[in-house]
Amino acid sequence: STDLTSTVGYDTIIQHLNDGRKNCKEFEDFLKERAIIEEKYGKELINLSKKKPCGQTELNTLKRSLDVFKQQIDNVGQGHIQLAQTLREEAKKMEDFREKQKLHRKKIELIMEAIHKNRNLQYKKTMEVKQTRCCFLPYGALLSLSSLSHFWQLFLKLAQTKSALEDSDRGYQQSVTMLEKIREEWQKEHIKACEFFETQECERINYFRNALWLHVNQLSQDCVQNDEKYEEIRKSLEMCSIEKDIDFFVNLRKTGSAAPAPVVYENYYNTQRNATPVRSPVPVPISRRGPPPTPSSVPGEPDYTTIDGYSLI
Repeated sequence: STDLTSTVGYDTIIQHLNDGRKNCKEFEDFLKERAIIEEKYGKELINLSKKKPCGQTELNTLKRSLDVFKQQIDNVGQGHIQLAQTLREEAKKMEDFREKQKLHRKKIELIMEAIHKNRNLQYKKTMEVKQTRCCFLPYGALLSLSSLSHFWQLFLKLAQTKSALEDSDRGYQQSVTMLEKIREEWQKEHIKACEFFETQECERINYFRNALWLHVNQLSQDCVQNDEKYEEIRKSLEMCSIEKDIDFFVNLRKTGSAAPAPVVYENYYNTQRNATPVRSPVPVPISRRGPPPTPSSVPGEPDYTTIDGYSLI
């Protein structure tokens, strides 16, 4: 600003630096909140894998696949808890960086506040001296007075005024000289402060950008690690064999390797007939029948043995 006492440019820079610090704080809070979410999610996954049954009666290869599945889900949960800790560490780094910049900037701000105050006081003093100098009565006004009776009084007053005027002018010159020195010092310090603030802002933008880049890399790495864990599950499922599981179940639960023997017919009444073993007839479905026919005797057999092809045995 062309106004020597104005600090509008300096105040704008300070406001921008404070906004940058606020933005760093917002990203820091974002990391902390994300860490809380990741930790809670990780713990929930671990509890799920440990407490919730998932195919607990399966056997052999599929059982191994399910065991790998639950173990990897537990590992994923552990990974999220580890990610939460990493995010907290990154948030702490951002906080340390922000506070470090604040501490360094505070020193420069104190110097600038002191030099602003000194500059403004000297400017005010200089303007007051200038105003006092300009209020003295000019020579012409004194010489134009027509009253000679007061000439000697006015002459004495004029001499005193002239002396005071010269003293005031010397004081004004000294004040202007002092103000110029202060102005040069202020301008020098102001340039140094702006260069320092610019360096800090470059560092902040660079740090903020790198922190955000690192955060995204951490999330990507977490996804890669999770995919590796899920790949273990896929590999385990590739080893799952339906035939092996069926064979394993049969071998585990088998009750024998031979089928039941056929039922042999034994005729306790005629040892000559039907001597060869025969298979048991297929059971005939039970149904309503008419009255049986009149029995007929066959030579050599008891009368009650057969009834037209129906065996009573």
